[in-house]
Order: sequence, then structure tokens, then C-alpha cells
Amino acid sequence: MSSALVECVILIGLPGAGKSSLYREKFASTHVHVSKDLWPNATKREERQREMIEEALGAGRSVVIDNTNPTIAERAALIRLARVHGARVIGYFFDVNTRTAVARNAERTGRGKVPNVAIFTAAKRLQRPSLAEGFDQLFSRRNREGSFTSNQRSSSLAS
Repeated sequence: MSSALVECVILIGLPGAGKSSLYREKFASTHVHVSKDLWPNATKREERQREMIEEALGAGRSVVIDNTNPTIAERAALIRLARVHGARVIGYFFDVNTRTAVARNAERTGRGKVPNVAIFTAAKRLQRPSLAEGFDQLFSRRNREGSFTSNQRSSSLAS
């Protein structure tokens, strides 16, 4: 696989916003799923995530990072890692309010359901993403049913 085709997709949004659903609907057959939720009680989750991303991108496989990824600093580390491997960086921002996230979370069962405090904690840390962070393309969606709108860098680096 050509490195130009390798993608690092970063999902951004509150728990319950629809990130994992998007992964299943759009990327499950083509991208490696990387989520700290896969190791809820593991130590060194950040390190484990980084290793999984490096392994996949290093093998020429695209990845989807399915976490809240709320801060510019957290996303910057992921973007740097993707760039080292020549991956195209695509962000999906789920712009939902806490009320919507809490309602969606209430519909979950088992390990998928998080304490509501996790939603409010993520909301306090959430910084709206922008192309200036280094994304080649950034999609955003205001509610679960709406379609994504796209912004794309115009430089030759985006191709």
C-alpha cells in the first residue's frame, strides 16, 4: 500500500457523541480501530495506544483513533505521530452538547455506558479543532443525524 493512501483519522467529541458508531459505519472494514476503551483498566494506556498506532501506520495500514481527543495538545501528539509515518490526517469533530451526549449515553448498556461525570469532565476540556492544528481535512457535525461538513487545507501537502 502506498503511504499516500494511509490515513490517520482522529475522532473528537464527548462520550456518547457517536464516534464509535461512525467508526463501525464508515471505517471498520478498512482502518485499524485504536481506542483506549479497549483497555479500560490497563496501565500505560497512552503508551499502548501510541505503539498500536505506530505499528499499524508503520505497516502501511490506516487507523481510526476513537477517543474523546479533547485538547489541542493531545491531538498534536497524534498528528505528529501520523506525520512521521507519512499519513494523511483527517479529523471528525462531533459538535454535540452535554444534554445530547447524556441522553445517548443513557441508551447504552454494559461497558459502553460511562458515568455522566465523564461527559461533563470531557466537555470542560474540549477545545474545538481547527485545520491550523495540522489536519489535512476536518469534518464536523452538529448533531447525530446531520451530515458532516468539510474543511480542507489548500496547500499541496493535502494531496
